[in-house]
Amino acid sequence: MTYAITQTCCNDATCVAVCPVNCIHPTPEERAFGSTEMLHIDPRSCIDCGACADACPVDAIFPVDRLKPAHREYAALNAAYYEEEAAATEREEAAAAPAAVTGDGAEAQAEAAERTGPLFRAWDAPGFARSLPSDFAPLRVAVVGTGPAGMYAAEDLLLHTDAQVTLVDRLPVAGGLIRYGVAPDHPATKKVGEAFARFHHHPRVRMQLGLEVGKELSAAELAAHHDAVIYAVGAATDRRLGIPGEELPGSVSATGLVAWYNAHPDHAPDAVSLDAERVVVVGNGNVALDVARILVSDPDTLAATDIAGHALDALRGRRVREVVLLGRRGPEDAAYTRTELLALGHLDGVDLVVDDHDPRIGAAIDAAGPLDKAGMLGGVTRTAVDWSRPPEPGRRIVFRFHSAPLAVTGEQAVTGVQVTGGTEIPAQLVVRSIGHRGVAVPGLPFDETTGTVPHEGGRVRGRSNEYVVGWIKRGPSGGIGANRSCAAETVTTLLADAVAGELPTPSGSAKEFARLARRRNRRLVDARGLAAIERAERESGQRDGRVRTKFATVPELVAAARRSRLRLPG
Repeated sequence: MTYAITQTCCNDATCVAVCPVNCIHPTPEERAFGSTEMLHIDPRSCIDCGACADACPVDAIFPVDRLKPAHREYAALNAAYYEEEAAATEREEAAAAPAAVTGDGAEAQAEAAERTGPLFRAWDAPGFARSLPSDFAPLRVAVVGTGPAGMYAAEDLLLHTDAQVTLVDRLPVAGGLIRYGVAPDHPATKKVGEAFARFHHHPRVRMQLGLEVGKELSAAELAAHHDAVIYAVGAATDRRLGIPGEELPGSVSATGLVAWYNAHPDHAPDAVSLDAERVVVVGNGNVALDVARILVSDPDTLAATDIAGHALDALRGRRVREVVLLGRRGPEDAAYTRTELLALGHLDGVDLVVDDHDPRIGAAIDAAGPLDKAGMLGGVTRTAVDWSRPPEPGRRIVFRFHSAPLAVTGEQAVTGVQVTGGTEIPAQLVVRSIGHRGVAVPGLPFDETTGTVPHEGGRVRGRSNEYVVGWIKRGPSGGIGANRSCAAETVTTLLADAVAGELPTPSGSAKEFARLARRRNRRLVDARGLAAIERAERESGQRDGRVRTKFATVPELVAAARRSRLRLPG
């Protein structure tokens, strides 16, 4: 028996670190790491020890013979990865056709072969030169942002140095992308938040939640009270289409829609209306598929998740019958991962359709292998959709490739989307899902072209003790696990600066910073308050038969946190 990695793979390589036989690839030292859709277990090498399943923070690894019907495809995906790798290697070797190697070259080749043998774990080799904690005095480091990027950085500091860490977030609750970006019907993915939560109560951690840097506290003030500051603020806004009608009522961003159904305090309960029979989602990445899936899912199924109460009510009263996924290019170039595409095929009562309006679409699907992105649409109904007619009865998701949006039509509100080829697709809701974009942090340099903070190895360019990690550092690419190696690079740069004596001495103490933060915002939430929010949301959810009921406004979150002060110890 072997194990297989399934849909919720977070790519953070925790499983690689514990595998005793190096059967999980790509590893962080391999070129494909960070660009692959997910990690894979080699069924030929797996020794069935289960270490990877125990270590996985998102419960994505299972024995093949125990896979649920919806996950059985992943056994084939794991095996196919290694078949493709073997074929690629054979092609490269045949093309190179090297002559016999002798002398020093033979020794180097033998050493390389030994290192890639079954007992060598690439994760054991450090990716970056790392200084020892004893090389410098304990640091005080502020981490701005409590999503995956920030928490991987905090974890690295807490586990490998004696640093004191101040966790700062503009919202009065921690979690970032885990709480507000992951789809509610992906509860396993959210479990990585439980791994991060163990650090919220670490003896060397202080939390200042609800404190906005650049508004209530300047970047300079934060830096003056810490040896170093790491910004992990993500990419908070969306990219624009740049077409006429984009600002019409009924035209929304996927960023906003996802935040709305995840109960983000920045988005009011009435921010989105589902009084639309047809929805057009511009884009075909994973977020676009998330949006489509949620809009057509059975509300009774979603009721078991932590979806926002107002979103669940809206879905119960929705008119949505059809979601159109608009892709500029063909099915072979779709941006979504194969795992997310497979998930759509398991939606009860939802049909999948490919709009066969262009001969290139069918040709690409027919020519592709069964596990290629295009080939995985081979079993999906193909038909030329008549857009002059209303959506068919029932619920369905339509893939329309080779169609770029030219304009959102309508006068007072959205009535449709004009696409290349002279077609107009009638719709009452348009969702743009073409990527995220970073927002400038007041007081830090910012590159308007890339939407990132300029940096060198994570150190903010031109600054002595300010650093970046995550999407604000590298742009909006890579999932949750990609932040682990990203954080390692930034923390390594920070430690090297500490060893070199290049970090300025803070002018304010930890107590002075705590007093300053309280003066600027008297509604701050600490670790005890965060635990109270968690407890209150779960208790409320249990009363409604749900996993939790999220508080959707800042006052609700702060009130729940303050209730912790009213509880007597013991």
